[in-house]
Formats: sequence, structure tokens, C-alpha cells
Amino acid sequence: MTSTLPILKTEDVLEALRGLRTRQPVKYWAFYSSQLGGIVTDPALMVLPFDDHMVHRGHGIFDTAAIVGGKLYDLDAHLDRFIASAERSKLRLPGTRQQMRDIIMATAAASGKPDGGIRYWLSSGPGSLDLTPAAGADPGFFVMIFAGLSYPERWYNEGLKVMTTTYPIKPALYAITKSTNYLPNVLMQMEAKEVGLDNGVFIDKDGFIGESSNMNVAFVTQDGVFRHPKFDQILSGCTSKRLLELAPRLVERGLIKGVEVCDIPVADARAAREMMLFGSSIKVAPIVEWDKKPIHDGKPGPVSKALLELLEEDMRTTSQGRLVDLGTP
Repeated sequence: MTSTLPILKTEDVLEALRGLRTRQPVKYWAFYSSQLGGIVTDPALMVLPFDDHMVHRGHGIFDTAAIVGGKLYDLDAHLDRFIASAERSKLRLPGTRQQMRDIIMATAAASGKPDGGIRYWLSSGPGSLDLTPAAGADPGFFVMIFAGLSYPERWYNEGLKVMTTTYPIKPALYAITKSTNYLPNVLMQMEAKEVGLDNGVFIDKDGFIGESSNMNVAFVTQDGVFRHPKFDQILSGCTSKRLLELAPRLVERGLIKGVEVCDIPVADARAAREMMLFGSSIKVAPIVEWDKKPIHDGKPGPVSKALLELLEEDMRTTSQGRLVDLGTP
């Protein structure tokens, strides 16, 4: 070797971490770490130990929520899913549901932002590089408040183009658990982008529609029925479930004839009048092309537009505890 690697001091590490964030600008506003015991607002300090089980073994879960107009939208539905994922993953909760909820709200408040995205994670903690969690490790709970994911405006105005991915769908246990192991999802989206498309769609072993990379898929049949795949082998999307509650309003307006959650064969899906993606970040976006063939007339349809309007209105004005003011415990 022509040079010796430096042994870094604490101040050198902090300077390097800040330099990294300068080279990779991020919009991370506040971060809670149970391992640090509080909240930091400097992105350079938003770090985890390398031997945290979530980092080197993927043994961790996460979930999301949104800040809309200074209020948290649908946090409790997401927390329900988070707790169910923890149980399936044999992860010990860091406290009570109320304590986790309070931490999420306090971190959101510390960001000082009226709108943004929320992600929170749970790991079994650091302490070894073994397959099983380290003996005596405390679970790690982390909350991030950030600018949220954004998507091209053309996705909403012109629609997305997708493909049937060549990667297999996750087995049901892993699909319904929101773990940090997203390798199949990552590979699906990379595969689509490599050929100039926007995303992909999983098909299950029985030939039924699964889901997309980090979004659910839904359809409007030729006879006007709004259909969504069953949730027993795909992630139970909180946005999808809320849209299924809102969709009957479109029956009253004559835009659809009914709402169904059922197995959807590929042939039926390809014959749909509309195809769309649902998710916390994307909300509702129309799909206009699948495997280089148009969906119906190849243009965004009225139902996807109407569902997006319903969801955005719901995020601003909903009752039933779905909007929680950051000042409310």
C-alpha cells in the first residue's frame, strides 16, 4: 500500500458525516432514536450502529404516516399494522402503543414542519453479528420526519407505464409483514426503470394480481366495478383500505357500480377500464400501459381522478380520529 489509512478521531467522524450529507443533500428534519434517548435535527447524527440487527440481518420493520396541515393523518391505522408486523417478526416493542404514538407525535412536532412524511422503525437492537438477536439487547425504535417521497407530475396527468416483473412475489408471511427486507420490491422497480418503464406488478403462483413495488394495485372493470385484490397475500395498504371505505361515494355519483375485494385473474385485469396504484406517498395514480399494451384507451380515467380527490379531501377534513393535531396527546 502506498498510504496508511487514518485512525479517525471523534471530530473527524462528525466532519465526515456532515460532508457526506453535503454531497448527498437530504430533507431530513427530525429523528428520534431510542438508542440515543432523544431527538436530533442534524442529519449527520441520524445514524444507527452497524451491528444493529436491522442493518446487517434485515431483522426490522417499519411503517409510515403523514403530516398534513400540522396534523397527523391516519397514524393509528398505520400503528395497528406496525404492531402486527412486530408480532410476526418476533420483535419486542420498545414500550406501550401510547408511548410509541407519543414519541412519533413529539418528533413530528420537533420538526416544525406543517407537511411532510413520517417513517418509524423497530429493530431487535445491536450487540452482535449473529443470526439471532444479541442477548439482552434493547429493541431499537426510530422515527424520521422528512420531506416525503415525490413522483413526477406526468404520472398523474399522463399515467404510468408498468410491466409484469420477472421476480417472484414474496410468500404471504413476508408480504403481509412490513419488514425492512424490500429486495424483491427494489429489484422489480430497477428492472422496470432499466427498460424505460415506471414500475412493475407481481403476479402470484395462481395467476392472480398481487401488488406493485411499494404500492397496491386496483382496477375498474368494463362494467364499472371497482376491484381490489384480497389482502391475504399482499401488504394490507392503509391507503387502499381507506379508499375502499371512500369508494362507495362514487357509486352515488354514477362513476362506479360497486366495490369488490377479490382474487383478480390476470386476463380480467388486462381487460379493465382503469388500472391504478395506491399508496401513502403516491396516493392514487393511473396506469395507462401494461406490458406495452394500453389499458382501455391508454389515458387516465375518471375513477382514479375522483379517488385522488376524495383521498386528498379526506386528508384535510376527515373526522373519526384520522386527523390528530400535533398538540393533542
